[in-house]
Amino acid sequence: MVESSDEDSDISESEINEYGDKSYEKLKCGDPKVKISNDTYRCPFCLGKRKREYLYKELLQHASGVGKGSSTRSVKQKANHLALAKFMERDIAPEGSLSQHVAVSEPPSGRDNDVFVWPWTGIVVNIPTDYKDGRYVGESGSKLREQFIRRGYNPVRVRPLWNYRGHSGTAIVEFNKDWPGFNNAMSFEKAYEADHYGKRDWYGRKHKGSSLYAWVAREDDYKSGGIIGEELQKIGDLKTISDIVAEEERKKKKLVSNLTNVIEIKNKHLKEMECKFTETSLSLGRLMEEKDELHQAYNEKIQKMHQDAQNHIQRIFQEHQKLKGNLDSQMKELERRGKELEKREAQNETERRKLQEDRDKNAMRNSSLQKATLEQKKADENVLKLADDHQRQKEELHKRIIQLEKQLDAKQALELEIERLKGTLEVMKHMGGDDDAEVQKKMESMKQELEDKEGDLDDLESLNQTLIVKERKSNDELQDARKELINGLKELSGRAQIGVKRMGDLDNKPFIDACKKKYSAEEAEEKAVGLCSEWDEQIRIPEWHPFKIIIADGKHQEIIDEEDEKLKSLKNDLGDEVVKAVTTALKEVNEYNPSGGYITSELWNFKEERKATLKEGVSFILKQWKFYKRKR
Repeated sequence: MVESSDEDSDISESEINEYGDKSYEKLKCGDPKVKISNDTYRCPFCLGKRKREYLYKELLQHASGVGKGSSTRSVKQKANHLALAKFMERDIAPEGSLSQHVAVSEPPSGRDNDVFVWPWTGIVVNIPTDYKDGRYVGESGSKLREQFIRRGYNPVRVRPLWNYRGHSGTAIVEFNKDWPGFNNAMSFEKAYEADHYGKRDWYGRKHKGSSLYAWVAREDDYKSGGIIGEELQKIGDLKTISDIVAEEERKKKKLVSNLTNVIEIKNKHLKEMECKFTETSLSLGRLMEEKDELHQAYNEKIQKMHQDAQNHIQRIFQEHQKLKGNLDSQMKELERRGKELEKREAQNETERRKLQEDRDKNAMRNSSLQKATLEQKKADENVLKLADDHQRQKEELHKRIIQLEKQLDAKQALELEIERLKGTLEVMKHMGGDDDAEVQKKMESMKQELEDKEGDLDDLESLNQTLIVKERKSNDELQDARKELINGLKELSGRAQIGVKRMGDLDNKPFIDACKKKYSAEEAEEKAVGLCSEWDEQIRIPEWHPFKIIIADGKHQEIIDEEDEKLKSLKNDLGDEVVKAVTTALKEVNEYNPSGGYITSELWNFKEERKATLKEGVSFILKQWKFYKRKR
């Protein structure tokens, strides 16, 4: 208990903290006693007052209010009440309780039928005033508001009421419209009631003194008339706690209903946008696939035309070289035979002259020499006949050489005629005008000849297209059969020699093995899954293409660029096996689906680590069918 001598002797303001600490230590030792029961408390420093029992929150507000600024209490009482507030907050606060500084967001219980002025409003009376210059003046609202804030009531505004005589000595205290504002208003009222300066004290005392009286405005104040009643009717309405709660519930329901409708509309709009996005994506995907197919077909056709033209020119060149070789051989043979013939002609000429000389010398010989003369004549005739034969052979050989040259020129002209005529036509279009009849006639003739040549080429092209269509149809049938075989093998469980492999699928085992070396067993699997997913997305990015082109056996080939920065960083972080898994998936994506980047299924020979043939797949299916047939 507090001794009476403590009330008589006071202390200075500088000693308030020291005295408060002593009071706090006494309260902690249980002397004096504060807690009466589980729910009720008492103020050991106000035992002579009218109100003896408090709830925890009410007593805490009373102790804080007296300790922070009651003008009617001594310094020692303020120190004792500050110690009491400290003791309640630190040592006996019930579980889940809130301090006076914490905002209350729930409506109070037990006051549902009390009629209050709303927004929550406080009334302050007996404000000291002075009569100056024919009017009453008093404290400003801002000073009162600062005083109430220091005591923890947190008003929004304090407005003194004025009449024709000046300051009326009363003021309206406005609090926030929410439940924390209501809590502050009730704390404001209870603090003045605890000090016996509440509403009942104001109306019950004859001698008011100079202290302020305050309370929360209710129905009787609202209807009281006078300056206070009129002001309350201007700024507020009468409402019960139940009315305010019901109104808040209606507002909440309306808000929830509006938000629900907005959400439904947004969800509907979102679904429509998703459907449009899906349709657009599918349409764009189909267009891209068609574009890729057309582009590929165009490239293949152009490449085939170039290849055919090169092959055609190569054949012409080879035939030209062959004919030229034959012609050179025949020319050499002709020259050899010509020289031989000239040699024989020279010999014949020499023999003829000698024969003529002998004939002149023997002209006068006797008849015995006639027989020799006849034989010599016969020999001369044979020589002349032989010379004629050589001359005829020489002419025939010359004609044959000319014919071969013509055939070679005709063949070359036939093979290159179309290209030459096209070029000639273009040149003639620029050389002659429309009035040049000879040029026009020649152009018409060349056009007709060009059309004939192109007709021959069209026949060959038509035959070639027929063969291409048959080949493509056969190829489509084989591809359809391969797809059906892949779809059938997907349903078989286990790993057989022949099966289906997901090309471009990243193997996560190397990631798990590498992470187990760097992290604990609990983190390894989670880290491995994250890294594997991250690199799987990286592989699908078309902009990342870590390949370089080399020439091997005269052909261009794409290989992995080992100097790529990302691959080098991955190798440094996780090792060679992880890099091998990533590069394997990259090669498969680059080979089987470079444009799309997604995973494709392929018929695979797991034993030999290669693409399986259709024959191997069919043979495997037949073996499985025979096995299950015998098993049944």
